[in-house]
Amino acid sequence: MSILDEVVKTYDLRGLVGSQLTDDIMVALGSAFAEFVSDDEVIIGHDMRPSSPQFAESFATGVNAFGKKVRLLGLCSTDQTYFASGSLNLPAVMFTASHNPASYNGIKFSKAGAQGISFDTGLSEIKTLAEKYLKSPLQPKQSNVTDYDSLEDYAKYLNNLVKIGKNQLKVVVDAANGMGGHTVPAVLADLDLVPMFFELDGTFPNHEANPLDAKNLVDLQAKVRETNADLGIAFDGDADRCFIVDENSQPVNPSAIASIVAKREVERVGGNPYVLHNLLTSKFFSEYLQKIGARTIKTKVGHSLIKDEMRKTDAVFGGEHSAHYYFRDFWGADNGMLAAMHVLAELAETGKTMSELASDLNPYFMSGEINSEVDDVRSTTERVINGFPEAQIERLDGVTLEVSGEDWWWLNLRPSNTEPLLRLNVEAVNEQTMKKIRDEALSIIRGELGNN
Repeated sequence: MSILDEVVKTYDLRGLVGSQLTDDIMVALGSAFAEFVSDDEVIIGHDMRPSSPQFAESFATGVNAFGKKVRLLGLCSTDQTYFASGSLNLPAVMFTASHNPASYNGIKFSKAGAQGISFDTGLSEIKTLAEKYLKSPLQPKQSNVTDYDSLEDYAKYLNNLVKIGKNQLKVVVDAANGMGGHTVPAVLADLDLVPMFFELDGTFPNHEANPLDAKNLVDLQAKVRETNADLGIAFDGDADRCFIVDENSQPVNPSAIASIVAKREVERVGGNPYVLHNLLTSKFFSEYLQKIGARTIKTKVGHSLIKDEMRKTDAVFGGEHSAHYYFRDFWGADNGMLAAMHVLAELAETGKTMSELASDLNPYFMSGEINSEVDDVRSTTERVINGFPEAQIERLDGVTLEVSGEDWWWLNLRPSNTEPLLRLNVEAVNEQTMKKIRDEALSIIRGELGNN
């Protein structure tokens, strides 16, 4: 197995700096990407990780060696690269490892127009080409790089999409020393903000930039209470995902946020537009959107897959349980900042509190994702299926078991792409049923290992 086999994932490239990711690999990947895309110019952006500027420079060297130009964004969020790729209609790469610790870095790839690239739609080919250029590097050519600071254009574009203006909301924002500290002051300049950890620092000195983990929300929750804020917003490291904490410092289910934003987009465009949601989003999302006239489509998990489906269906919005939110008016790409702006606008327009908005849109009970290490993913999955013979089986993404009726529930088991893990998600109409199904599934999954 080559190093590239280790670091090229289903939707991006990610690995440990030094042992897996080196400048030579970045030069090879730059030449490979330049060969893969048909365009004459490539956009490169990077986050605040210590290794990112050098890796971006090495990638640019590889692009130039193939004879193509580079548009260098410098420091930016991931959705800034999508903005540049969409508005300039050029392919782009973003150097980031998102929410992963400081020892990691990675690349997110896009075709022109912010079109995602997965393993099946191009990453496999890019990997093969990079392996060729690692063995036989191209001779370096003179640098052909143009700088483009997209922040002002990006902020103006978003504020034209969602009018939040000056309002009375007090908003705590935890950037976790990630790229939110770069973009929030520009995009939300008119708001009463209480900033937390806006200093760009890829070593993450305060806490990991992973708000999906509850321990990384503790500081934000405390600051919301201390300042009597209307809500708190937490961004991940590359600021393409946002998480919301209400005025009582309670985390808001991302499915409820997706419902708020989707409703606004459906009402804005009118008619019966398509709205996407992955299969781990709350059942309420599709019920709610269908009531207001949208046509909902269930998808697999994964940003590249959803971006492809957004284009195929011309969907106005797409939501994921992991707090990725996709917009037709943003080239079908995900944008955490735009989702946050919709939430702020909805609060200002309705006069409701964040907890009131969320409680209306979160009536069911979800387990959250629970990971279990298993010896054999396939046989463990089959044992779970056999343990619930009354359930209907769907194999859209992993295995989903569902029982309908008054006491309905569903569970999904998905294998990790990189580790011997099974990921369990359960939702039910009431808390008692959710806990019962969750615990029964976990006892089957973990039983033969004899641990919990």
